[in-house]
Amino acid sequence: MKEGFLMKNNLRVQRAIKNITQAELADLIQVSRQTINTIESGKYVPSTVLALKMAKVFGVNVEEIFDLEEGD
Repeated sequence: MKEGFLMKNNLRVQRAIKNITQAELADLIQVSRQTINTIESGKYVPSTVLALKMAKVFGVNVEEIFDLEEGD
């Protein structure tokens, strides 16, 4: 049986803490608002560079935004 991994995130929580919108975050890291939306909803896993940019904006480690969990 092959096990997979799920990438969970608390991007919405981090945005709320900093009081910034999806559009504002998108502008700060130079992506579209739709990209932020798909990351938040778990439909898209960001590149390492994009994840690091987000962590820098929020002033936290990447692990405080993203968590890799084992799935079925």
